[in-house]
Amino acid sequence: MGNRLSAIATRTGDDGTTGLGDGSRLRKDEPRVAALGDVDELNSVIGLLRTESLPDPVQADLSTIQHDLFDLGAELCIPGHTTLTDAQVAFLDQRLAHYNGTLPPLREFILPGGSRPAALAHLTRTVARRAERSVITLERHDTLNASVRQYLNRLSDLMFVLARHLNGVHGTGDVFWTSAHSRVQPE
Repeated sequence: MGNRLSAIATRTGDDGTTGLGDGSRLRKDEPRVAALGDVDELNSVIGLLRTESLPDPVQADLSTIQHDLFDLGAELCIPGHTTLTDAQVAFLDQRLAHYNGTLPPLREFILPGGSRPAALAHLTRTVARRAERSVITLERHDTLNASVRQYLNRLSDLMFVLARHLNGVHGTGDVFWTSAHSRVQPE
């Protein structure tokens, strides 16, 4: 790869713009830049989740996902460029089926929580949903590879199932929601 990033503080963004991979510049509040930022945040939250004690297969899956998110970011960074493949979306489908197959059926809504790793997986799920919304906003202005939107949609589903899986791994059950009418109110 060589020295691609020799200067981090270039000051070129001081005017409120940022450079894309094709050399063009956009204002930092443009939908493309917002989507890039949300995907970057998503990858960072996955990095935080990976600092937890996780089973080796989960670590391996999250590593693959982090690399895939860089591919996804390349598509966002270079308008018209296609990097993400249907196979990468299929990988998420396969892992989703794998983890979901080990879980009891879900008959109630669950709250984010349980074990710390599960709570972080839920946080990752919500950031993935935001990134998906940003990509959908971008699609109103530019044409994107459908795999970008599909990948983020599947990833948020996977993180929900992974949160449940991690609660099981850590011996913590899911935290079930109860309506206000069902909760015992303190006297």
